[in-house]
Amino acid sequence: MKKELGLDITRLEKSFALVAPKGEALVARFYERLFERYPVVKPLFKNVSMDAQRKSLLGALVLTIKHLRKPEKLASVLRQLGQRHVGYGAKPAHYDAVAETLLAVLQEFAGKAWTTSVHRAWKEALGTIKTVMLEGAKTSKPTARTSQKGAIAGRKEGKIGRASCRERV
Repeated sequence: MKKELGLDITRLEKSFALVAPKGEALVARFYERLFERYPVVKPLFKNVSMDAQRKSLLGALVLTIKHLRKPEKLASVLRQLGQRHVGYGAKPAHYDAVAETLLAVLQEFAGKAWTTSVHRAWKEALGTIKTVMLEGAKTSKPTARTSQKGAIAGRKEGKIGRASCRERV
């Protein structure tokens, strides 16, 4: 299989095509499972329309798959997304929670089509997405909103997976 960006693009495209017809159910299950496994992230969605959020996630997944063969464009979009997520209160540990949850839900929806090589392709892709989004997050300019969240962050503690972090989550 041809690899670009070190990713198995063909395998990603084919496996996503299998689950895409169930996209709305997939993202609904994703948030259900994310909140079950990582309840500490729920406050990040307190003032968010979950219908709109599910549509945004599905749109981001579709956009990512469609642009895998255009790495410069995809990287630019992912960096901007990383910048925006700083304002939402997203922390680096959240990316791991999202990736773990998304992998589990993709596997659930793909069923027997989910193989070790499909898992590896998605895990590598999500790792690359995390890296690029965090690059964007580093270039984010503090705003009143993010500065206020930072002040709140020092007062709250939470757990993400097995790792403890002293950040607003």
